[in-house]
Amino acid sequence: MGTTSASPSSSCCVAVATLAERRLLCNGMERKMEENTVRDVETESEAGGEDALVGNVNKLTVNPPGFSGNPRKGHLVFDACFESGNLGRVDYISEFEFDLFIRPDTCNPRFRVWFNFTVENVRETQRVIFNVVNFSKTKSLYRDGMSPVVKSTSRPKWQRLPAKNVYYYRCPDHRRNYVMSFAFCFDREDDVYQFAYCYPYTYSRLQHYLAGLERRNLPYLQREQLGLSVQQRRLDLLTITNTG
Repeated sequence: MGTTSASPSSSCCVAVATLAERRLLCNGMERKMEENTVRDVETESEAGGEDALVGNVNKLTVNPPGFSGNPRKGHLVFDACFESGNLGRVDYISEFEFDLFIRPDTCNPRFRVWFNFTVENVRETQRVIFNVVNFSKTKSLYRDGMSPVVKSTSRPKWQRLPAKNVYYYRCPDHRRNYVMSFAFCFDREDDVYQFAYCYPYTYSRLQHYLAGLERRNLPYLQREQLGLSVQQRRLDLLTITNTG
């Protein structure tokens, strides 16, 4: 990403300061809640408050409350209807802040970690704070310097956001779920931006790679179908052994 996007300039200081203030306000409450029993934590993590999320957002335009008419530049459009995409709901908090809800893993509502979505219809120099508000993990590498990745149509190589703009904390405003907040500054109006938990590796990409290996007829490699997943996708078994 360019300097403005990956490392928000001084115009983004307000957004970063807001994140820091929220983190300080949550610290005291977070420490108190950490003293709760493991049973309480597991109950909240399992419920998550988002059991009703069904399906990813599909070109969802998030307008300010009370707004009517055609969307204006800066009224963000979210999408996760693509392979490996995950974003179930977006709540408008303010012009600069949005709450994002991720969908749970297939057949297990207790696990909510992965996110991958795009944002378009941005305004140049538009500053935002995205709060992913329903993580299920009590510990995360986001607390130790890891940060989400981002790319855009004009800059297709994944890059990590600056760790100083990322906060992972437990928030009383979201049913005691864990929240990951990050600040970002859009710099190109015609670009579509994509954000993900980490570098995506899709099922299709894996199958393409395995098919390429199979076509090479390597004497030490055998590929077999072990079975099918819950969603009827092929599960492969690879046997790699000595040629003798």
